[in-house]
Amino acid sequence: MRASYIFTSESVSEGHPDKVADQISDAVVDLLLATDPEARVACETMVTTQKIILSGEIRSADRKLIDEHGVLTQEGRDRIEQVARDTVKRIGYEQTGFHWKTAEFQNNLHAQSAHIAQGVDESGNKDEGAGDQGIMFGYASDETPDLLPATLYYSHRILERMADDRHSGKAPFLEPDAKSQVTLEYANEKPVRATALVVSTQHSASLSNDEGQKKLREYVKGVFADVLPDGWLPEDKAIYVNPTGLFEIGGPDGDAGITGRKIIVDTYGGAAPHGGGAFSGKDPTKVDRSAAYVARYLAKNVVAAGLARRCTIQLSYAIGIAEPLSVYVDTHGTGTISEAKLEEVLPTLVRLTPKGIRQHLGLNAPIYAKTAAYGHFGRTPEGDLFTWERTDLVDKLKAAVA
Repeated sequence: MRASYIFTSESVSEGHPDKVADQISDAVVDLLLATDPEARVACETMVTTQKIILSGEIRSADRKLIDEHGVLTQEGRDRIEQVARDTVKRIGYEQTGFHWKTAEFQNNLHAQSAHIAQGVDESGNKDEGAGDQGIMFGYASDETPDLLPATLYYSHRILERMADDRHSGKAPFLEPDAKSQVTLEYANEKPVRATALVVSTQHSASLSNDEGQKKLREYVKGVFADVLPDGWLPEDKAIYVNPTGLFEIGGPDGDAGITGRKIIVDTYGGAAPHGGGAFSGKDPTKVDRSAAYVARYLAKNVVAAGLARRCTIQLSYAIGIAEPLSVYVDTHGTGTISEAKLEEVLPTLVRLTPKGIRQHLGLNAPIYAKTAAYGHFGRTPEGDLFTWERTDLVDKLKAAVA
């Protein structure tokens, strides 16, 4: 393992087109889970100039939303459209090219396939099966208090700070669409300073002049100084703010957005593998989501327990089969006990079936809209939210490997 190197991660704001799509899809998931915790949802969203388009499959026992034939009722259609528009409004889009109130809305959601349902549903002596095949990864590193890679951690925090300033009115010249990128130098496996910082942010027309661009640059530099540790700022020539120039046209009007295109931003910023499956728009029977959450949960507890400084966990599943096909642990040469021992112990602490994961982490709840921007990991657990970020397995884990 290299001790000294330079590494980069990026993040995107809540107003990035793909993130707008993710947030709408997860708002639909929350709407259906709120009245039926066993609802099935696979909602894909596309947003573009003055258009919001939904497609996918759903199932719910709430007859106010979906009738006995699996068809959305008028109330169901109205409520889904409302949560989509409310999501866009909360983000802050009131632009000519994309407006929460006037954008055209299309709803193409339909009933879940009976052939998928027969493999996934619990029945008789058959346990609930995985909603699809696939591989999922979890990762944790001790380089930040949240046990998240520092490059991604600071990329998220920069954009969160800018969004807070925009919503509060402190930076009224900012518009919702933005991206950040943080490059850090590592020495002895620890981040020590930034070597390059990038922000591209949509702005109002009032900044479309030399004085305005100077004001924007000074504002962003101030955010960097506030978010990064003291002494980490690079030299001025390595700070890039809107390097292509003016950025008035943005969001879905500037580029189409689609659910699930920011999976590296959602997870570990490229510092760890990704199985390829997106999270947003999926109910927790889909192991793309729930197994990735539990893999993060287990990896974070391994590091929090002091059993490794870095930990990667892979799980794999087959559609309709309850138990994982494999459990793999890699502590990257930083572990205090063998990976084989962890592979033996971890499945005894959490049952790694879809139902076991959902029950342990309390995933059958309307908790997903808040996950869909600024990362699914490295967040603060609070009540039912971000339960996979808890470190409540530490004592049990230490006892099991003693």
